[in-house]
Amino acid sequence: MITITVGDLVFRARLEDAALKSVAAFEALLPCEQPLIQARWSGEAAWVPLGNLDLGLAAENATSYPSPGEVLLYPGGFSETEILVPYGRTCFASTLGQLAGNHFLTIVEGKEQLRELGRRVVWEGAQTIRFERASTS
Repeated sequence: MITITVGDLVFRARLEDAALKSVAAFEALLPCEQPLIQARWSGEAAWVPLGNLDLGLAAENATSYPSPGEVLLYPGGFSETEILVPYGRTCFASTLGQLAGNHFLTIVEGKEQLRELGRRVVWEGAQTIRFERASTS
């Protein structure tokens, strides 16, 4: 399990067995603290820009239409490497058009806070997001 923290919002998420290479690449980055900003072309989603980070990944359990809480890892290519956090209706895209990201993480606790997460990134601007392994206690 992964704990995701944005200010006072705390989520717990399950790593997806259908994207084991993406999971391994993500786990190598933990703990990870980055800015979370409103996605410009993807609808109701926020994203974590990771620039030109090369994770050596290809498409794996990829989708363009994640449901709220289905977190995607886009390994780069047509756009920069990023993590997409959908909080509502989402069609993953960039200036070049529709993209597909690897669904590697699913929020299983705290989903009721996703709308508030979206409100914050839209109306308050960039937020700090932290991903870390959940404590076992």
